[in-house]
Amino acid sequence: MNLRQKYDIPSNAVITIAGTVGVGKSTMTKALANGLGFRTSFEKVDTNPYLDLFYKDFERWSFHLQIYFLAERFKEQKKIFEYGGGFIQDRSIYEDTGIFAKMHYEKGTMTAVDYETYTNLFDAMVMTPYFPHPNLLIYLEGSLDDILDRIQERGRPMEQQTPVEYWEEMHGRYEKWINSFNACPVLRLNINEYDIVQNEQSVEPIIEKISHFIHQTQLLKK
Repeated sequence: MNLRQKYDIPSNAVITIAGTVGVGKSTMTKALANGLGFRTSFEKVDTNPYLDLFYKDFERWSFHLQIYFLAERFKEQKKIFEYGGGFIQDRSIYEDTGIFAKMHYEKGTMTAVDYETYTNLFDAMVMTPYFPHPNLLIYLEGSLDDILDRIQERGRPMEQQTPVEYWEEMHGRYEKWINSFNACPVLRLNINEYDIVQNEQSVEPIIEKISHFIHQTQLLKK
């Protein structure tokens, strides 16, 4: 009996991992997919043609970057729909519009016209039948100092060159966003309460929490 069966988690569930840069979304995605026998859906960072350009010039490339991410995430949503679920998803499409695009518009690094084009496209996408909303969004949270330490440990050059003020603002925006998010149920996990890198077995208590949360949510809907 695998952990999905042990904790009676639906085989067609879609679980999305959300949280600011460096919080450990990819690590959590892999651990949960392995524990539950689910497929993974990862953010395509290494093949993104705009990411390095964006970190060098936010104003010039923010719109291009967000459109690229939106297109890639929509393709992933379509794939999840066609498979019929059973996925752990690294980052949600909601973060793109609720945090990143909004931040660049408000800070003046995305024009009003570009922002309107982006949000109109997002609204059109989420209304299609290829857009399954997650059964659960897991929000990974931690202090700003913890996040900065993880970014340093990861060592990506484009992130190392980014001013600390950017990460401070991103952290604050994530906290504000998750407090008003209501597109699907949310389970919060503090990154200091587990260590799935050093101890793979620590994923089981997280899966148990997921099971309890999903079943409680289902009872509330009845």
